[in-house]
Amino acid sequence: MGYQYTAIGDSLTTGFGALPGNGFVPVYRRMAEGRLRTTVASTNLGVNGMTTSELEQRLRGNSMMREAVREADIITVSIGGNDLIHAAKSAARQQGNLSAELRRSLQECKQNFSAIMNILIQLKARTRSPFIIRIVGLYNPYPQVVGATEWVRQFNQYAAQYSSRVCGFASIYSEFAGNERGLLSIDHLHPNGRGYRVIAEKLDALGYGGLN
Repeated sequence: MGYQYTAIGDSLTTGFGALPGNGFVPVYRRMAEGRLRTTVASTNLGVNGMTTSELEQRLRGNSMMREAVREADIITVSIGGNDLIHAAKSAARQQGNLSAELRRSLQECKQNFSAIMNILIQLKARTRSPFIIRIVGLYNPYPQVVGATEWVRQFNQYAAQYSSRVCGFASIYSEFAGNERGLLSIDHLHPNGRGYRVIAEKLDALGYGGLN
């Protein structure tokens, strides 16, 4: 028996900010093994700094990633945080209208995310064996930036709409809000080991559908 787990996304998927083995992907994989009572092999295709646009392009054109998704029984997606970061930095550089920049980036981010989910569903369409997709929600990396909280809230609300029999949304916003000091690494942007464990626990709590 045994299951295949493919993780796609940004630096949260790579586990940036935590010691090796302490990112949410390896922690969640170990939790899944315990719950499913069999081996779970993982393929981590996370890329630091990846945006929704870049992930969409890679899912369309990278044959290795497409094959890893096709073969996966468990898929996790963490994406969107860098879209917010880019928008906030762009507005700061240009000294422009932050709210306008955030609105524009949120709209693009939603469109890209929709395309990502459609591609995943298309890639899995001919799969006969059961599978699950898990979306990692966003916390706010910029609680001090006006408008960032609303950006994250709206993105999470949009991504959560993809919840279905096979797709689950792991909401982590409230766990991180106000607890940034304890859950973020020294860069105040990425989770530390404790933060990644929180993410893994939220994913694990969604269960494993029909896999077992």
